[in-house]
Amino acid sequence: MTAHWKDVVLDGIAEGPVTVKVCHGDVDKKTAPLVLYLHGGAFLDRGEDGELPVARCLADAGAIVVTPDGSAPDRSAFPKALEEAFAVLSYLSRKRTLLGAKKSLLFVAGEEAGGNLAAGVALKARDQMPGMLDGQILISPLLDPFMGTKSFRKAEESGMRERWTEGWNRYLGFLGGVCHPYAAPRFCSRLGGVAPALVLTAVDDPLLDESVGYADRLRQAGVPVDQRILPAGLGWPAIYGGHSGDMPRWQEKVSKAFGIFVEEMRVRPE
Repeated sequence: MTAHWKDVVLDGIAEGPVTVKVCHGDVDKKTAPLVLYLHGGAFLDRGEDGELPVARCLADAGAIVVTPDGSAPDRSAFPKALEEAFAVLSYLSRKRTLLGAKKSLLFVAGEEAGGNLAAGVALKARDQMPGMLDGQILISPLLDPFMGTKSFRKAEESGMRERWTEGWNRYLGFLGGVCHPYAAPRFCSRLGGVAPALVLTAVDDPLLDESVGYADRLRQAGVPVDQRILPAGLGWPAIYGGHSGDMPRWQEKVSKAFGIFVEEMRVRPE
């Protein structure tokens, strides 16, 4: 399947019209899931000029992928970034037939910094629109502002330590050091009732420990979790701009894991 991008303006959002990019292949809109995709970039890059290969993987797996343009630099810090993402998710929930169908499954997804946003949006959805979000896809989510896990030591060799430090400082700057649960979901004390999660990481991922740790806490809270730890050597750090010396070969595994997760959500009891 060859997915393609197009620009769409969403009217009727409280904050005003929002321009989004929509990606999908030749899909049946009656069955294709809707995915709000939040790209990475260490809370620094907005991604409007990039190809967004992770989003394309989801589209190639049969999804209709929607990602906010969000090119304004003042909209990349908490809480504005999360509020914008949640507003788009809420709109898609109300207006599913605009891009999909009335019964389209609705997901939020993101990698790295976008994975953090996706986890925060899922928590807010639980609190403000319970039952409307069918799942969250967290791909190496950047969840630990203290950057103290054992696997994070690999951030130096992947070239990401300085970048993530700068990004966390930018994203949390307005909070004065206080970690709001939507801003740093790893430290949220109440995870029960949040949407089922697909959590993807890799053995050579600096974000491995925080991804696995969050998946474990979701399970402990009774949340259904499908966790995949991919082997080393797939060029995994490339999904968020890091380097490992390996050619990226993770795309098919991401698409397959997403497809399986969607089918699991389709047959999941209410």
